[in-house]
Amino acid sequence: MTYIISLGGSLIVPNENIDWRYLKKFRSLILSQIKKGNKFIIFTGGGWTCRHYQSAANKVIKITDEDLDWLGIHSTRLNAHLMRTVFFDVAHPEIITNPTKKLKVIEPVIVASGWKPGWSTDYDAAILAKNYGADTIINLSNINYAYDKDPKKYADAKIIKKINWPDFRKIVGYKWKPGLNMPFDPIASGLAEKLKLKVMIMNGKKIGNLEKCLSGGKFQGTVIE
Repeated sequence: MTYIISLGGSLIVPNENIDWRYLKKFRSLILSQIKKGNKFIIFTGGGWTCRHYQSAANKVIKITDEDLDWLGIHSTRLNAHLMRTVFFDVAHPEIITNPTKKLKVIEPVIVASGWKPGWSTDYDAAILAKNYGADTIINLSNINYAYDKDPKKYADAKIIKKINWPDFRKIVGYKWKPGLNMPFDPIASGLAEKLKLKVMIMNGKKIGNLEKCLSGGKFQGTVIE
């Protein structure tokens, strides 16, 4: 089975430092799944690197949304090269920067990054799911569940364990902006609904929970379909 994993940048670069201990655990889990015959397409987010560059640029001069996006895209590409290096022995040597281009791959791991302004890694993941015949995307970030509204702002925010696409899209909205922080972005949600994909959102830090998900067990997280 081929899994699409959208690996949030907050897991790779949660602050000023790269979390190499997490990457070591993540590699170990993926290698154990490869031994079971599974394959993976791993998208990398930008994390702290992205927001740091965007913030710095905005302090110097007011920059356009397109340039904000480009800073984010190149941040994802830097993280993608890191991930390909981490999986050097099992990963395809070419990083996917254009999700509409299907590669001929024999390796069990493919690493992908951002493509162009207006396209988030969530949207890229949905495109690759279509091109590689996958029906499920596992979205790993630093949250246990998606909520019906921002829990940092609203004390009455409710956990979402299972939801359909029309109801989820009412929550996240329908427009994309650079740096938008959503569990699964609005434009990607629209495509996922059209393709009838299942998206699972969970805390990537909890490696044991991810292992349960990959093994078909009961896991902690939100399921959108």
